Amino acid sequence: MIGTYEKMRIAGIRHSGVYLDAGEGNPGDNIILPPGQLPEGAKEGDQLEVFIYRDSGDNLAATVRKPAALVGELAYLKVAETTGAGAYLDWGLDFHLFLPISEQKYRVQTGQSYLVAVSVGRNGRLMATTDIYKYLKTTDLYKKNDQVTGTVYAERKDVGVLVAVDNQYYGLIPESERYRDIKPGETVEARITRVREDGKLDLSPRKLSHQQMESDADQIMEKMKEKGGFLSLNDNSSPTDIKIQLNMSKSAFKRAVGKLLKENKAEQTGEGLVLRGDHEKTP
Repeated sequence: MIGTYEKMRIAGIRHSGVYLDAGEGNPGDNIILPPGQLPEGAKEGDQLEVFIYRDSGDNLAATVRKPAALVGELAYLKVAETTGAGAYLDWGLDFHLFLPISEQKYRVQTGQSYLVAVSVGRNGRLMATTDIYKYLKTTDLYKKNDQVTGTVYAERKDVGVLVAVDNQYYGLIPESERYRDIKPGETVEARITRVREDGKLDLSPRKLSHQQMESDADQIMEKMKEKGGFLSLNDNSSPTDIKIQLNMSKSAFKRAVGKLLKENKAEQTGEGLVLRGDHEKTP
């Protein structure tokens, strides 16, 4: 019952609140709905659909308002406040959803949003967790090279970045495809590079090479302008140096540079790349 919608009969309407029949055969077990939430025209005997939770006094309580997620569901929620014990998330109700420190696989920050699952703690109260792996699903809805959106929910050293595609499905950006710092809570757009047999998705934040080359070339141009018309990278530069300066692979860099050379926008020297002619940075 906790954390779900229930249809309950109005057993009584008082100034102190609306009493809902809990079906226990004992009026003392009735659940209170705040008086300000009684729908217009509702009367004793009517059925109401309400969300059930435990209040600060551990009593069962009800609300007609709709939370962002039910127990067992995922939601992308903003942190309203952080404390030494945990964080409080805005999920559309009059009270915030508690995210204990013990349920934070990474530390969350006030004002930032994260993908969490709603569950019931040992104390019987609703809580959130960032440990969402078991709440995700496999899928056969996508094919290779589809563009998707997802939320980063974990980082795995030497493996990559775990992404919840459409905030529902298993996705992974392998370390080899990670060319910039990507943190939990961040929303990313990615291309599906492989649909695994188990229904999980491998992803890349980069487009197909011929599509990506245009934006990579533009990025190199902008970087050269920032550096006064010269960039200390060329075909002989190491993949590490290229990744540090441009967040792209060496192969992508060489494709983009080839485009710039062909269009006479840049010249390659033994020291690096130089802007040419009308493309030079204006003083």
